[in-house]
Amino acid sequence: MSCWDTVQMYALRSLGYGERLLPRDDFTICQQVTLIGSGMMWNVYFGVLALAAGFFLATALALGKASPQLWLRKPAQWFIFVFRGSPLFIQFFFAYFAFLSLKQLSPLFDPFSSAWMGALVVLFLNTAAYSGEIFHGALMSVPKGDMEAADAYGFTGWARFRKITWPTMLRLAWPAYTNEAIFLFHATTLVFFSGFPARQQKGDALYYANYFADKTFNPFIPYPILAGYFILVTLVIIGVFGLVNRRLNRHLPVARKMRMRLRAPLMR
Repeated sequence: MSCWDTVQMYALRSLGYGERLLPRDDFTICQQVTLIGSGMMWNVYFGVLALAAGFFLATALALGKASPQLWLRKPAQWFIFVFRGSPLFIQFFFAYFAFLSLKQLSPLFDPFSSAWMGALVVLFLNTAAYSGEIFHGALMSVPKGDMEAADAYGFTGWARFRKITWPTMLRLAWPAYTNEAIFLFHATTLVFFSGFPARQQKGDALYYANYFADKTFNPFIPYPILAGYFILVTLVIIGVFGLVNRRLNRHLPVARKMRMRLRAPLMR
């Protein structure tokens, strides 16, 4: 069997298409690269949707935490505290059993007991909490001179937030938010251990890497392949977020534009 035949058979297996049976013997590098790459579709799915939805909730949480109104500030503070204070794996664990319980009450919650929806919700809430704290710190760091200038030009309310406060907050928060985006994509590997079943029992990239490591008793091939895929995803994130960062800072002189400094989080 040629490598091209292997790609045709297994490239979309993680979505339920192609050959149903996994290779049993004579494992090749092409098989491992193809199947692990197929599983990466789920990791990208989790990361992109959780990040996109979490961005808007994070903005709301940042505004709520900065609000002088107690009924807005306290829920935002507690939401951020709970999801930042507990391990992501434990959040998966409790969410899975919560969704199973709700499933017994109503069939509407049936999709939430599967990975494609339930795990996505957990990742969405988790990244929203971390990003909300990042955005809140940036919101508190918006220069007072910018607000005074906005008042001088007659900007108030929504207009001031949309044209002055929000763009400045994003510009200050973007380098740290890029780190959060990278970490979120790496955290999608925890879905494999979460207990949420994948669609049609087809797993993510770590599922296939673990399968080959168990069958060949050699983890030094599938796991580096998995790491290589995540490095490629990280490069894409840095490139896309770098373009957005350049767009946010387009009004600044070249010498003053903020360069993104990516620092790996030591603990989470």
